[in-house]
Amino acid sequence: MANIVVKGGSRPPWVGLAAALWVEIAAGNAYNFPLYSPALKSVMGFNQQQLTMLGVANDIGENVGLLPGIACNKFPPWAILSVGVLACFLGYGVLWLAVSQTVNNLPYWLLWLALLIATNSNAWFGTAVLVTNMRNFPLSRGTVSGILKGYAGISAAVYTLVYSLVLDGSASNLLLFLTLAIPILCLAMMYFIRPCTPASGDDSSEHAHFLFTQAAVILLAIYLLVTAIIITVVSLSDAVSYILVAIMVIFLISPLAIPVKMSIFPSGHLVLGEGETTSTDPLLTPSSSAAYLETLYENGDASDVEILLAMGEGAVKKKRRPKRGEDFRMHEALIKADFWLLWVVYFLGIGSGVTVLNNLAQIGVAFGLEDTTILLALFSFCNFAGRIGSGAVSEHFVRSRAIPRTVLMTCAHIIMSVAFVLFAFAIDGILYTATALLGICYGILYAVMVPTASELFGLRHFGVIYNCLLLGNPVGALLFSGILAGYIYDAEAARQGSSTCVGPDCFKVTFLALAGCCGLGTIMSIILTVRIWPVYEMLYSGGSYNLPRNLGH
Repeated sequence: MANIVVKGGSRPPWVGLAAALWVEIAAGNAYNFPLYSPALKSVMGFNQQQLTMLGVANDIGENVGLLPGIACNKFPPWAILSVGVLACFLGYGVLWLAVSQTVNNLPYWLLWLALLIATNSNAWFGTAVLVTNMRNFPLSRGTVSGILKGYAGISAAVYTLVYSLVLDGSASNLLLFLTLAIPILCLAMMYFIRPCTPASGDDSSEHAHFLFTQAAVILLAIYLLVTAIIITVVSLSDAVSYILVAIMVIFLISPLAIPVKMSIFPSGHLVLGEGETTSTDPLLTPSSSAAYLETLYENGDASDVEILLAMGEGAVKKKRRPKRGEDFRMHEALIKADFWLLWVVYFLGIGSGVTVLNNLAQIGVAFGLEDTTILLALFSFCNFAGRIGSGAVSEHFVRSRAIPRTVLMTCAHIIMSVAFVLFAFAIDGILYTATALLGICYGILYAVMVPTASELFGLRHFGVIYNCLLLGNPVGALLFSGILAGYIYDAEAARQGSSTCVGPDCFKVTFLALAGCCGLGTIMSIILTVRIWPVYEMLYSGGSYNLPRNLGH
């Protein structure tokens, strides 16, 4: 029986993208750590260093995605999402048992492992939807990455709103919500997330659809920030609270207007073909030799055809290593200086940012803030703005001037260095400003790394390469948050004779060290940008991306 082949730009890719946005909200569940960490600390009697080491588990679980990266080339998206569902249910279930005191005296190592498993669901959720949609929209990688990672970034504000208005500010209720609601949501969405045949050229309607999606998420982010401010200064009734949450849900489902509109006014069409990807196929299937040979002939690469035929007969092995911009295997990427430069730039910036995120509640208290949920909402909004903004801006400049996306990473490191210095010296009124700047830069680093890696090393093994780069997050969390920040905080708290540290000295040394790291990251980012500039001129010559031959669909 022939399979249905969906032409690029038709309804199903946009259905999958709309569903992926909900999964990305689910994939942001690790950002909830500041909401329930104070309860976990008080119920279990942990000190700050023990709590920050739990934060390290939070970051390791969220970012160690080598297994889903490998699996995305072997299994369909629904299978990868199913693993995330199971991890989310089991991990947060154990944490709920501890915080609700349903089960007492759970050992520290079990809670650490449970948190790692719970947040590792993010790696499975995020890898499945990111890899699928990057391949479904290969001509708009920066835009797709910015939108998807933007939703993951704004998820903290979504959870904060639900936590404050629906869950009565209860850490126990929040953990129960994460245990049950996220798995149910992802089970409902997994049917719609599937590989589709990408468009072979620019599509004006696709551009309009992306603009609509970006506008929808920007309005959602503004709504969440305004609502977060309102609920901190005004006491709301239950009815008003539920209305505010309902409005948020309407914003979240608004991207579905695109496939609905395409169903009513179809511009694409369906054809029948053989061997194409469907919802039951892996995220990547090998290109047929016949199709590859035809492509080589069309491009006049006769010698390549002869080599390929010889390879098929086992006479020779492929000797030429891929060039930047082509498809790399993991071991081929690992020997490239550009890979490690990108890794270090990402590690220094994202590790510094996650240190602030993991300790946001304690930073707020140290600066004299009673309610720290507004800080999380502000960081979330600015994280989102950095992600979606950098995706759109980098996409514009690579297409119009072939400027590498890493220029934005350089700018982010410079701004972070300044923000950490301002934080360290506790300048009056700097708490909210510095938090906002760090959130924006954190989002830029996260979103820009994704399309940069795909452009330098290709989409065929992108899942593994992307998740290997993500390891910079937990390594940074371990070194900067778990060891540096936790040790200095506890030492200052002990000097004050309390378990809670108050005053700028709680994090001063940490902030100065992080400023130095971001200064180093600026230098490394400049070096990387200079090295890869010719690659972008090659890829985006003439203002359009030269699509690789083997996208894997």
